[in-house]
Amino acid sequence: MSLPLSDYEKRKQISVRGLAGVENVSDLKKNFNRHLHFTLVKDRNVATPRDYYFALAHTVRDHLVGRWIRTQQYYYEKDPKRIYYLSLEFYMGRTLQNTMVNLGLQNACDEATYQLGLDMEELQEIEEDAGLGNGGLGRLAAGSLDSWVTFPGLPLLSLCCEQGLERAHAASEATGPFCGWDCTGLEWVGECPILTCPSFLQFFEGKELRLKQEYFTVAATLQDIIRRFKSSKFGSRDPVRTSFDAFPDKVAIQLNDTHPSLAIPELMRVLVDIEKLDWDKAWDITVRTCAYTNHTVLPEALERWPVHLLETLLPRHLEIIYEINQRFLDKVNAMFPGDFDRLRRMSLVEESGIKRINMAHLCIVGSHAINGVARIHSDIIKKSVFKDFYELEPQKFQNKTNGITPRRWLVLCNPGLAEVIAERIGDEYISDLDHLKKLLAYVDDEGFIRDVAKIKQENKLKFAAYLEKEYKVKINPNSLFDVQVKRIHEYKRQLLNCLHVITLYNRIKKDPNQHFVPRTVMIGGKAAPGYHIAKMIIKLVTAIGDVINNDPIIGDRLKMIFLENYRVSLAEKVIPAADLSEQISTAGTEASGTGNMKFMLNGALTIGTMDGANVEMAEEAGEENLFIFGMRVEDVEEMDRKGYCAKDYYDRIPELRQVIDQLSSGFFSPKQPQLFKDIVNMLMNNDRFKVFADYEAYIKCQENVSALYKNTKEWTKKVIKNIATSGKFSSDRTIAQYAREIWGVEPTHHKIPAPDDPRGEHPAIFWGTPVL
Repeated sequence: MSLPLSDYEKRKQISVRGLAGVENVSDLKKNFNRHLHFTLVKDRNVATPRDYYFALAHTVRDHLVGRWIRTQQYYYEKDPKRIYYLSLEFYMGRTLQNTMVNLGLQNACDEATYQLGLDMEELQEIEEDAGLGNGGLGRLAAGSLDSWVTFPGLPLLSLCCEQGLERAHAASEATGPFCGWDCTGLEWVGECPILTCPSFLQFFEGKELRLKQEYFTVAATLQDIIRRFKSSKFGSRDPVRTSFDAFPDKVAIQLNDTHPSLAIPELMRVLVDIEKLDWDKAWDITVRTCAYTNHTVLPEALERWPVHLLETLLPRHLEIIYEINQRFLDKVNAMFPGDFDRLRRMSLVEESGIKRINMAHLCIVGSHAINGVARIHSDIIKKSVFKDFYELEPQKFQNKTNGITPRRWLVLCNPGLAEVIAERIGDEYISDLDHLKKLLAYVDDEGFIRDVAKIKQENKLKFAAYLEKEYKVKINPNSLFDVQVKRIHEYKRQLLNCLHVITLYNRIKKDPNQHFVPRTVMIGGKAAPGYHIAKMIIKLVTAIGDVINNDPIIGDRLKMIFLENYRVSLAEKVIPAADLSEQISTAGTEASGTGNMKFMLNGALTIGTMDGANVEMAEEAGEENLFIFGMRVEDVEEMDRKGYCAKDYYDRIPELRQVIDQLSSGFFSPKQPQLFKDIVNMLMNNDRFKVFADYEAYIKCQENVSALYKNTKEWTKKVIKNIATSGKFSSDRTIAQYAREIWGVEPTHHKIPAPDDPRGEHPAIFWGTPVL
């Protein structure tokens, strides 16, 4: 079977329109050569592919800098409210192709490099993924940035770096209260200088390093925020004349999880200690400025800092936190007099064991809005995780269901599908994903069904070739591509997937002549460095693959592959090729998920529990168009009350017992028979996420998957229904809701004057109209 067309050849035949005008190919070639010669000081005789990559990156960046400067000038003149999205993770991936897509330069750049005798795909592969994160939290932040700058153009300042398209800021010196005690430890001597450059942090280790990183991020950000505010017409560089009354009207700070929570005491420190505001005034400003997004319902994942570490590194902040806590508990006691257990539960200071500060509690107390990231998640934090806080101030709590950017996760990574969609409904969906609902009219259209199935098969062929090249594993491209890619964690239940794979293996071995729907199972993700069980799960996946993939009886009917170094650029390859998306966390444990949305948009069907955003996906597409199985939240809660006994399932289900016995006996690790004893012990005796309880339902649901996969037409009709109903899950929608409902701004369209525009104007959108 021949390989599908390359993305370049595909784009030669198609044109996804509507993002920007087409750039003159000749001008692009001239600019490319200019940068090769005068920026990189190379010619074609000595230039390497990496040189060509940088020449292309500089050429594309040229189209950004003018817009950047004009936009900043316009914002300086109009002084709109600015939004500061504080996150310790921005999992950006590669930026070159994404920028070309968003600027409408992709086709022109393809043609220019082709005429120059260069391979665009080869150049794009040179760029390293910007890995400032390792999972959904960082990808969510990156997707939010895409929606900010591509659709709403929201006044936002973000991280800059020297690589590729972005520019570097010089290091500058700022003051901050790191280690502000004298050498005796008896006297506070005020602030010491810190260099606002990441290299400042490279000499510290462990938890101390992490705390310094978190403080460095918020301290540098807040100093920049206040500098900008003072330079506006609402403030003044002369501190005597500065009024902070308008600060919350001109500044919104969104805390992406608890990692930037020190922004609250840091802002209080600046306002009280430096700007000399009284406490009540400073606190009112802080609360009206800050908002908090929660990303987890797992208690152990909520950040807590030991008091002794804060005493050493940030003693003034600890004093401020104590004061915040005392005033807050006084308020709680006034509303619930004598309820000492409630006071203990709601305190920012945890007294049991090692004395710690609960940073999630600090975020809730110090913010005017708190949101979850899927409706079920927001309900859970109100009903259980933060129930006491919700009862105290219910008006603070909201939901903002996560979203993904369709530019990267459809137009960029799946151009073939993007084009067949545009051929039917136009390309307005790129900036308004709700337009995908128009595809419902094509669910029974034979031509569209055929085109969607053809694109999926081309993507599978391409990814199969990639796997053979990179992993030396030859897979059946006609097999069902069953994919679970996400952070490795017990609650995400990669182990349930493993149990199913071993069950399939045992069934084939028992009756090799029986017909089986061929399946290639791929698991990818990263484990936290100190998370032993997660690392053992990775080891288990590779061990199962070593046995199955080399068993001649199994052949190409079943393969299992661990996708090493899973990252954004690899996701852009595997997601368009996937047939089945595994979203199988224990109900009530996944906050939202965004991978589930990416798979849905790219034509994979979901097998999953009613957890996170799966619930809303099922509502949009219809539960009959997903493969839903297992316990619901109320079932899990009832099992928690009654007690979960894994051995009951082990004793009752023969196939499950066989799988566990194989793990215990070393069947998949003959040289180390006890290798997986910790996994078996956890599953049998200490499994908080109840893998065995959903095993039977999961196996049965997977049988339904295989049965439907044999009917290509009916499978593809469900795929089309999923794509057509994925419009809700755009990050454009998410950011618009944050803007209107938390930050208090409304999107408005303006024209920015542009000297190089023959019409004398440059279209732009910014968020600057306060909601009254």
